[in-house]
Amino acid sequence: MLISLFYMFRTLNLLIPFLIFFCPVRSQVLPKEGSLLNYRLIGFVFPVEKKVNKYRLEIAKGHYDTEDLFNKNVIKTVSCIKDSVISEVPFFAQEYTWRVVYKDFKGVTKKSVLHNFGVGAITRVGTNDTRVRVVKGSKKYKDVYFFSDYNQVLYNMNGEAIWYMPERTEMTEAPRDIKLSPNGTVTFLVKDQAFEINYSWDILWKGPNDGRVSGDTAEHYHHELTRLENGHYMVLGEERVLWKPRDSILGANQINTKDILHPLTPFGTIIEYDAKGNVIWSWKSSSYFLNEGSDIANFTPRQGNVVDVHENAFYFDEKNKIIYVGFKNISRILKVKYPEGTVLNTFGEIFKADIPEHGNGLFCRQHSIRKSKRGALYIFNNNSCKVNNPAEIVMLKEPTDRSKILEEIWEYDCPTEKDFPGIYTTGGNVTELSDNSLFVCMGNMASRLFIVNMNKKIVWSAYLEIRTNNDNKWNVTGQYRANIFEGRSKLEKFVWNAETQ
Repeated sequence: MLISLFYMFRTLNLLIPFLIFFCPVRSQVLPKEGSLLNYRLIGFVFPVEKKVNKYRLEIAKGHYDTEDLFNKNVIKTVSCIKDSVISEVPFFAQEYTWRVVYKDFKGVTKKSVLHNFGVGAITRVGTNDTRVRVVKGSKKYKDVYFFSDYNQVLYNMNGEAIWYMPERTEMTEAPRDIKLSPNGTVTFLVKDQAFEINYSWDILWKGPNDGRVSGDTAEHYHHELTRLENGHYMVLGEERVLWKPRDSILGANQINTKDILHPLTPFGTIIEYDAKGNVIWSWKSSSYFLNEGSDIANFTPRQGNVVDVHENAFYFDEKNKIIYVGFKNISRILKVKYPEGTVLNTFGEIFKADIPEHGNGLFCRQHSIRKSKRGALYIFNNNSCKVNNPAEIVMLKEPTDRSKILEEIWEYDCPTEKDFPGIYTTGGNVTELSDNSLFVCMGNMASRLFIVNMNKKIVWSAYLEIRTNNDNKWNVTGQYRANIFEGRSKLEKFVWNAETQ
């Protein structure tokens, strides 16, 4: 018996350092005293009190140091049974004071000291000059949220801002592809850089951008960055290659001799990194397009004379180890086997010598490729080859035989705007929701957001608008992509990532 107890305590002593090291230690009080937050939905944490079974969070609008003033300005109380709770404050650009009232099993109460914090604001939130105007609401989507890349803001489906990206030195221009990761963090791209941040905008990961794949001084990250289920990061990059195409696709002022090559041509790369920034896997579109027999040498664009073969979208089907890569400028989608990198199929027009591009009949200058839960590919088809034709959402069935082509199984013409010229040259994306409806961002300056169901009925719709020069006139503003996520649990996971561990 004594020997058993000895080994039990010895084992426990060995385990204690392990448990202390691996169990996350949360700060005793959150928000931190005097902090300036970039969000209205806040995770409050406070010390545990012995024999207490009820907690009441009290929040006052304003900064107060005395209990009398605090009591007169309380705007919200929240009851809970543990030492943490998520609660929303109503305004950006506002100071707040809060405390906790403890109640034990005998009904005796005790009050904590007063704590203070502020919620900041940027020009795109907390002012009267930017808004999301919801023209058709839906209670069904009350626990759905979306990021606006132009505004750098997270909104609920009532158009209310919840969180914003503070102005930082890294933000030299508007970010792209802001989206929630499986880990409850946010990934995005800005000016050739790739970032992962938490709720408080602490940088958790940054792409090395060192040119190990491109062979250049940088990787030229662009369009999409995704954190994978295994914790790795996959991002699009660019490789600039000296390429000598056929004479027929050169402009009138260009010559093609043995000594003079076409200017550096942008081809695409896909790079997978681990958490330490090591390149785990990479793929280059040039290795496919510049092989002997590739049809890209026959490509004659309808407009202009510059051949640009960079990607603008990808989707990694992690379960089936397939990557779908979209190439806007040549209206092409490639199906790539992972990790082998072999091209299993190519979707789009096959270019022939001396025959100008005429289109593939399914999509043109497309953005955003995804795979539905039912196995169909779906894209935002900018459709910009056809003047005054609307952008489309297209769902496509893959052929089982490589000799056959994609089959369109569903399409939807996006609503057109009265004053818009009707050419959707850039931007836009589409995301499937859990009810099989589609969340759509139309991109461009006609930045309409909407949800359309499979019966082609719009069930939610909004505009991102800005008021300029104080003329009280609202104008639809720009938007590249908008990423959406569903579920209060995902939002709360994001909120509790407010501090780096």
